[in-house]
Amino acid sequence: MDALTLSRLQFGSTIIYHYLFIPLTLGLALAIAIMETFYVRTGDSDYKRMAKFWGKLFLINFALGVVTGIVQEFQFGMNWSAYSKFVGDIFGAPLAIEALLAFFLESTFLGIWLFGWEQVSKKVHLTCIWLVVIASNLSAFWILVANSFMQEPVGYVIRNGRAEMTNFFALLTNPNLWFQFPHVFFASIATGAFFVVGISAYHLLKKSKDIDLYQKSIRIGLTLALIGSLATALAGHLEGQHVVQNQPMKMAAAEALWTTESPASFSIFEIGDPKDMKDIFAIKVPYVLSFLSYDSFTHPVQGIKQLQAQYVKMYGPGNYVPPVIVTYWSFRLMMGVAAVMALLALAGIYLIRKKQLMQRRWFLWLLVASLFVPYIGNSAGWVLAEIGRQPWLVFGQLKTSAGVSTSVSPAVILFSLIAFIVLYGILAVVDAYLLVKTARQGMPPVEDTSAEHESQEELATAY
Repeated sequence: MDALTLSRLQFGSTIIYHYLFIPLTLGLALAIAIMETFYVRTGDSDYKRMAKFWGKLFLINFALGVVTGIVQEFQFGMNWSAYSKFVGDIFGAPLAIEALLAFFLESTFLGIWLFGWEQVSKKVHLTCIWLVVIASNLSAFWILVANSFMQEPVGYVIRNGRAEMTNFFALLTNPNLWFQFPHVFFASIATGAFFVVGISAYHLLKKSKDIDLYQKSIRIGLTLALIGSLATALAGHLEGQHVVQNQPMKMAAAEALWTTESPASFSIFEIGDPKDMKDIFAIKVPYVLSFLSYDSFTHPVQGIKQLQAQYVKMYGPGNYVPPVIVTYWSFRLMMGVAAVMALLALAGIYLIRKKQLMQRRWFLWLLVASLFVPYIGNSAGWVLAEIGRQPWLVFGQLKTSAGVSTSVSPAVILFSLIAFIVLYGILAVVDAYLLVKTARQGMPPVEDTSAEHESQEELATAY
């Protein structure tokens, strides 16, 4: 394989692996903050124990996320040096702000939260975890500022073969950013929620000694899961409508829509021939794609053949069609996962209200398995976003083939690819071991506050 293919395989594999940790960091932090808020408002120590338990799992995930994220920075400067040279002036500001402000803010207050349980007041401690939530989402925001420039370049001019920033505010108001960020945010809420749900369901099945705490956890988790799942679907729909306008080829590939249709049908299942750009077998629902794309049952939707001809006129000769099979099925996988998550959360809440959850062991096992479902949807979403943009690294400005480094040989890239796979495989085993071990240990023991009460009584007597 050539350097371009190997570099794409390397970056794709490492970024997907890294992204396994990010949504859980964002979503689980919110769940913990809500639990501690209940503790501070009600004084119920159960919520404190819950926050500590889920906090341990959060810290394991956070550490692995930091370690795997560092690799991405080096790949920008090595395998993709031509790309870094092109976008360096644009990416410098948001990535620097992400590292120097958001990440340090997150790390600082996470440290205070971890070691400050009995050292600071309840309200100060609660403020720390909420600042972790805000900072972690700010970190994601700045990363998406950079990624949105790749999807929809704004606020720049091309000088000497480089993109130079002319308007920093334009980066912050990039339309793609404000469709993409809510989609990522709510998907992260669902990820963290189903993590709580899955582990809580496991302990309910095992009838652990702190069963009341796991019942409280699963209620919080299912509520957040329903909110996150429904909001993710809505945000994804709105983002899809924007992508139809901004990157119509991506959505045409996601639907395997070979020719323009008016009205356009939504494809439920399709086997196509990408080489000849035609359907072999398809099950479609009339009018639905037009409505989903334009809120109109009769609006035309552009097809791959027509868009290819337009792009050749705009950008010159070349193949502007992304890998249709990958884009088509990643889109369906993402949508299917969103539907499954919403149905599971809705069914779980219904059974809790009917006080029948504990009697439905088969459903509890489904909830245990649901822990992994959001990860499938998250990965499919990123595959759709990045593969569907091909052959562009920066849409309309820089092709993927022009962004790879010319000074790194295929042999070196292959060696590092294998090394990363081995290293990440070891980290995956370590991460799984630590998470499973901590999850099985269950809630921390009830704190003995008798000594504290006795010292307070003695102090009061002395006065």
